[in-house]
Amino acid sequence: MAAKTVLIVYAHPEPASFNAALRDRARAALERAGHRVVVSDLYAEGFNPLAGRHDFTSVADPAIFHYQTEQAHAARHNTFAPDIAREQKRVADADLILFQFPLWWGGPPAIIKGWGERVLAYGFGYADGLRYDTGVFRGRRAMVSMTSGGTTARFGAGNAYGDLQSQVLWQLQHLGLEYMGYQLEEPFVAYGAPRTDDAGRQAYLDELEQRVLAAAAKPVDRSLTVTNPLDLVLDGAWKQQR
Repeated sequence: MAAKTVLIVYAHPEPASFNAALRDRARAALERAGHRVVVSDLYAEGFNPLAGRHDFTSVADPAIFHYQTEQAHAARHNTFAPDIAREQKRVADADLILFQFPLWWGGPPAIIKGWGERVLAYGFGYADGLRYDTGVFRGRRAMVSMTSGGTTARFGAGNAYGDLQSQVLWQLQHLGLEYMGYQLEEPFVAYGAPRTDDAGRQAYLDELEQRVLAAAAKPVDRSLTVTNPLDLVLDGAWKQQR
């Protein structure tokens, strides 16, 4: 089995949380298996989830701010802000991305969406004609690991929280990761985490360990990655009418 580079995008403000324990178990298991693990600890690193002109060190249009225009300019000229450039390198290096977070208000924490908006930028994570089966990161893998206060009875079509895949994680998984070409692993969920006893938490930790090791053991094909997406589209292609 070839060693992989795994990026864990971790979003929880409490270092003693069960999410932190899940992150640490995944990291330790992967490293023991010979994989390289990098952690983006969004809260601890003070990641700013708010998009704006501060995302760029140069300006395409000083008169009016249009995000895709500025992202395309930054992708062409390597002028993303340092925190975005750091995260983009971590993404570019990763064979497998693992997202670890609690379910808050029916979805991932806002900092996860902000990370996606700023880091997975036009010209880096996607471009015109490079989506889904032609996505920039096809050949690579991604997986969600999350905790929920709700039990399994809360999830599913017609239940309180809705279907996990088609409702709860639809934006992150289908409109984000699959959009960029990633092949998704089945999500891992620690249900009813705040009310789970020590034995139950240990079982969740053991299960996640096996899941991430299995995901990392699967093949990836980095030759499919589009390394310079904007080389394949005209400048301002996103402006064209469809």
